[in-house]
Amino acid sequence: MPQLSDFFGIIVRLNWKDVDQHNKPHVHAFYGEFEAAVSLDGELLAGEFPAKQLKQLRKWLAVFDVEVQEAWDKAVEGEQFLKIDGLGKK
Repeated sequence: MPQLSDFFGIIVRLNWKDVDQHNKPHVHAFYGEFEAAVSLDGELLAGEFPAKQLKQLRKWLAVFDVEVQEAWDKAVEGEQFLKIDGLGKK
């Protein structure tokens, strides 16, 4: 699962061609022992995530909404996407 970004200890990844299980554009987020699938609009789809880190992830998704959507579109087609620096640089 290729990494899209990392910030504040949160690792964000996308699966290639990942459209079957959740049917909604989403990222896979990891923080310590926690793992969750979160839609691009911030909905927790599966798993568990600490409240503070989920809030940070939702804010990140809102700030980088265009870039994350572009990465999702490429990933579902099996294409390479650009990594997003969690601090705002691409």
